[in-house]
Amino acid sequence: MKLQMHSIHFDADQKLLDFIHKKTGKLETYFDRIIDGEVFLRLDKDIKNENKVVEIKLNMPGQQLFAKEQSKSFEAAADQAVEALRRQIRKYKEKL
Repeated sequence: MKLQMHSIHFDADQKLLDFIHKKTGKLETYFDRIIDGEVFLRLDKDIKNENKVVEIKLNMPGQQLFAKEQSKSFEAAADQAVEALRRQIRKYKEKL
């Protein structure tokens, strides 16, 4: 799966990008016809510590899945977003 990473208003390190790529790559075990995806990493101006936002958009034949999660770390937000996408993929497959 081709995955584009965008870090908005900061430079993400390679370790974080590799982690997210590995997590989203596991989604192909649930559905192998994922065309491509985009990941947006953002820092929100939030008073609380939970200011890391991860948005993942996946393109599939006839469908586009999207998940947005916010957490204290990018890794935790990415885990939550990938889990939300996994649930969406299961629902999509049940409809087929």
